[in-house]
Amino acid sequence: MNSAALQHRGEAAPIRLRLFGAADIVGAPGGDRLLAQPKPLLVLAWLLLARPRGFQMRDRITGLFWPDLDEGRARASLRTALSTLRDALGSDAIVRRGDTQVGVNTAIVWCDAHAFDAALAADELARALELYRGLPLEGVFPDTPAVEHWLEEERSTYRAAAADASWSLAERYERNTDLTNAARWARKAARLAGFDERRIRRVMTLLSHSGDRAAAISIFEEFARGIARDLEIEPSAETRALAARIRNDPDGNA
Repeated sequence: MNSAALQHRGEAAPIRLRLFGAADIVGAPGGDRLLAQPKPLLVLAWLLLARPRGFQMRDRITGLFWPDLDEGRARASLRTALSTLRDALGSDAIVRRGDTQVGVNTAIVWCDAHAFDAALAADELARALELYRGLPLEGVFPDTPAVEHWLEEERSTYRAAAADASWSLAERYERNTDLTNAARWARKAARLAGFDERRIRRVMTLLSHSGDRAAAISIFEEFARGIARDLEIEPSAETRALAARIRNDPDGNA
């Protein structure tokens, strides 16, 4: 199996793996069993999302997933995990290159995260956002610090990309004076922005300009509650001042 096969877009792949939100597998004989086994599922996700994409070194995988085992036991654990994946997905879904590298055959396994990346690259932003159902592997908790760090980075990266796509769509609709759709995508951008205060202000301003001051204030209040709860701080003076202008400006010129 060569690298080109691993990079196949997989639109017609018989197995469909959704990593966004709660993981889901359709078309695999042992999909349900795999979803109940966090370690092999995380190995599969890592093989699909690790950069650079394609074949991955076995030693890199064992170092991430079994750092406390000696080399022999770590390699045996990886073989067991790969065997579990082959049993669940089919023997041709997990492929190797020589004795040192392993990967996922994406002609067989379609992945929503890959499709999301491809849609963004093609500027198909609405399509990308259809695919994004939430943080990758919600409810899955890695048992090693390195994998936990990797998964948190992937979650942050994909959430930021979805927020950027939502905001880009909001701006496009605003430029076309379609304020209804601009506001819709702006609200989605706010939900994805987390504690990005600069983006929250941009969303509040767009909603105010579109005439929906109530939505702008609602976004502010939800943001304020979130950072008070999770960070024990309050919005910046700049954000509070913007909220006050929106409240006091009936013409939406804040």
